[in-house]
Amino acid sequence: MRIFVTGASGWIGSALVPELIGAGHQVVGLARSDASAAALTAAGAETVRGTVDDLDVLASAAAASDGVVHLAFKHDIAFSGDFQGATDADRRAADTLGDALAGTDRPFVLASGLAGLKPGQVATERDMPTVDGSQAAARAATATAVLGLASRGVRSSVVRLSPTCHGDGDKGFMATLVAIARATGVSGYLGDGANRWPAVHRLDAARLFRLAVEKAPAGTVLHGAAEEGVAIRDVAEVIGRHLEVPVAAVAPEAAAEHFAWLGGFLGLDAPTSSTLTRELLDWQPTHPGLLDDLDKGHYFHTPATAS
Repeated sequence: MRIFVTGASGWIGSALVPELIGAGHQVVGLARSDASAAALTAAGAETVRGTVDDLDVLASAAAASDGVVHLAFKHDIAFSGDFQGATDADRRAADTLGDALAGTDRPFVLASGLAGLKPGQVATERDMPTVDGSQAAARAATATAVLGLASRGVRSSVVRLSPTCHGDGDKGFMATLVAIARATGVSGYLGDGANRWPAVHRLDAARLFRLAVEKAPAGTVLHGAAEEGVAIRDVAEVIGRHLEVPVAAVAPEAAAEHFAWLGGFLGLDAPTSSTLTRELLDWQPTHPGLLDDLDKGHYFHTPATAS
C-alpha cells in the first residue's frame, strides 16, 4: 500500500516509516522542514511539504494514498499553555483526512492518548472517555469523530497510546523526569508513588500502527500499552540509582513547584489493558519494558533540560 503518514519524522513516525517500508509498503511523509524532508528521504520515504494546518495539502495527499496514519500533534503548544489550540488543529486535520477518504474503504489510523481514560481502574478498549471538559476529553472527541468515519466508508481505527512511549532518544515524560531529578538533586514521585502508568516501547508502538493500517476493522479502538501499569515510585527509584540522588516523596500540593508542567500528569493512576488489541491483531510486544529500558542507561547519557 501507499501510506500517507503525518508526523512521519517524529518520535513514533521515525520508527513507523522503516516498519512500513520493511513490510513492503510505500510511505509518503508530511515534512514541515528541510531537516524532516531529508530524514524521510534518507529513510526511503517520499515527502510532501507542509504542516497539519495546510488542509489542502493533507486532502490531496490522503486522496492519492491507499491509507493514512495521522500521528502529528502540536505537542509544542499543547504543553506550553495552548492545549485547546493543539486539539482544534488536530480535529481540523482529522476531519480533512477523513473527508478525503470517505467512501473508499481505505484505512485511516489516528494516534490518540490513554491518560485520564478511567482513573484508578484498568481501562479496556471498550471504555470511552467521559465528556467533562478536560484536556483528555477534548482530544478524545477527535478520536470519536474518526471512529465515526466507519459509517462513511472509511476503515478507521484509533490507537490510544500510553503516556510514555519510551526508547533510546526519547525526549518526553521520562527524559523530563530525569532532567528534573538531575536539576533538583532528588528523584521524586507524588504521594506514595503507587499510581501506575501504562507504557510501550516506541518500536512496539510502531508495529501496532503498521498492523492497524493493514488489518484493523472499521471503527476499532486499539491500545498501545505493552505494560498495564508501572508504578511511578519504581520509575523514580531507577532514576535515583542511576543519578545517585535520593528518592523521595513530593507532596501533591508541591507538584507544580517541583515538577513544573509535568506535575499535572505525574499523579495520574491509569492502568490499561491491551488484551483485546493483542487478540485482534496478534500484536505481541517484544522490546524492553519501561524499567528495563531506563536501566539500560541511555536516558542518562546526555543532560536534558527540565523545561
